[in-house]
Amino acid sequence: MAAERQTDARPGKKAAARAATALAGFLLLLGSLYALRPDEFYLWAKAFHVIAVIAWMAGLFYMPRLFVYHTDADVGSQQSETFKVMERRLLKVIMNPAMMISWSLGLYLAWEGFAFQGGWLHAKISLVVLLTLAHVHQSRAVRQFAKDGPRKSARYWRMMNEIPTILMMLIVILVIVKPF
Repeated sequence: MAAERQTDARPGKKAAARAATALAGFLLLLGSLYALRPDEFYLWAKAFHVIAVIAWMAGLFYMPRLFVYHTDADVGSQQSETFKVMERRLLKVIMNPAMMISWSLGLYLAWEGFAFQGGWLHAKISLVVLLTLAHVHQSRAVRQFAKDGPRKSARYWRMMNEIPTILMMLIVILVIVKPF
């Protein structure tokens, strides 16, 4: 019996099923916390928001590194095909759900905790919109790599790797310091 390779379709379907199950379990947990612990729900939402942001940021940091290596792989090579699988799974299984949870819980926290008031909050949301645009840019690149389309240089992706880092630092400063 041949070993199952990570570039085969079956492990990808299993990963997608596990991700969907985890997301459903998370939503069930969140709903249960809201029903059973309404007084503590804001704190739970904040904790899960931070966890989701960490997962999202990890993906935003890692994806451009994959693109750097993928750019150097020959089109159609086994290495290139492996990068395609890694990029697609990172995007679909980690980054997209983490971004959606980050946005959903973040908007809840902004409403419940601050009634969308405060210059720092408006600045933070603007920076999160830019972070989302970086995510969209990476998503488009995943599709471009998947169809063996034209590639940006490894240098380009190294520079693009800095954008989420700078945005994250500014967002953290705004959240902690609340300068205005």
